[in-house]
Amino acid sequence: MAAYTLPEGFSDFDMFAFGSALLVGGLLGFFLNAISILAYISVKQMRTPSNFLVFNLAVADIMLNITGLIAAYASLFYSHWPWGQDGCSNHAFMGMTAVLASISFLATIAWDRYHQYVTNQKLFWSTAWTISIVIWGLAIFWAAVPLIGWGVYDFEPMRTCCTLDYTKGDKDYITYMGALTVFYLIFPAYVMKSNYDAIHTYFKKINKHRWNTSLPLRVMLFCWGPYEIMCIYACFGNAKLVSPKLRMLLPVLAKMNPIFNVWLYSFGNEFYRGGVWQFLTGQKFTEPVVVKLKGR
Repeated sequence: MAAYTLPEGFSDFDMFAFGSALLVGGLLGFFLNAISILAYISVKQMRTPSNFLVFNLAVADIMLNITGLIAAYASLFYSHWPWGQDGCSNHAFMGMTAVLASISFLATIAWDRYHQYVTNQKLFWSTAWTISIVIWGLAIFWAAVPLIGWGVYDFEPMRTCCTLDYTKGDKDYITYMGALTVFYLIFPAYVMKSNYDAIHTYFKKINKHRWNTSLPLRVMLFCWGPYEIMCIYACFGNAKLVSPKLRMLLPVLAKMNPIFNVWLYSFGNEFYRGGVWQFLTGQKFTEPVVVKLKGR
C-alpha cells in the first residue's frame, strides 16, 4: 500500500478534527433535509407551489451534505483523496451545482414570501416549475464551466475534498469568480434584503411579527460570506499566503449552511413545518392564515 504524506500545515489531529466536523455536519444536514424531502413527498396537503421551492432547496442542500460526507470519509479513513483527478472534478461539480442552486432558491423563496405576505398573490405551479428548471439548468451550466477550462477544479488544502481552484488567480479564475460573485452573491443578497425588508415593513403595519425577517440573509452571509471573501481576495492577492487551516475552515463552515437552511425554511416555515409534523407524528395540520391589511 502506498504511503501518503499529510498536506503541508496539517497534522493527524487536524485531519481527524476537520473530518469529524464534516461528518457530523453532513450526517445532521442529510438527516434533517431527508425529513423535509420525505415530508413533502408523503403529505399531499404540503404539495403547493410555494412549498415546492422549499423542497428544491432541501434537494440542493442534501446534495451538498453528500459531498461533505464523501470528504469526511476520505479525511477519516484515507487522509487523502483516493478517487483520482476525475473523481475530484466530479465531486467539485456536484458540490458547485448544489451550492449555486441552493443560493438561488434562497432568493426565490424570499421573493415568493413577499408575495405570500404582502401582495397576497399565489404562486402558480407553472411558474414554480419554470423557475425551478431555470435555477437547476443555470446551476449545472455554471458548475460545468470549469470542466471545460473557464476556471479549474482542484483539491482543497487538506486534499480530501475538491472545489474551485482559487490559488491560481489568473484571468480565467478572476472573470469566472467575478461572474459568480455578481450572479450568486450580490444579486441573491439584494433580492433577499429587498423582499425581507418589505415583509418587515408589512409586519410593522399589522403589528404582528410572525418571524425574524433579517435572519435568512444573515445566515446565508454568515456561512458563505467568509469563504466568498477569501475567493475574492484570491483575485487580487496570493491565496496561498492565507493559513491552510483557515482556508480549510471556511469551506467547512459553508458546508454547515444546509443545517441552518432546513431549520429556517422547513421546520421554521409556518407553511411547511405543519406537514413535517404530520409526517413525523401522523397528526393533521391546518395551513396558517395570513392576516391582510384592509384594502388589500
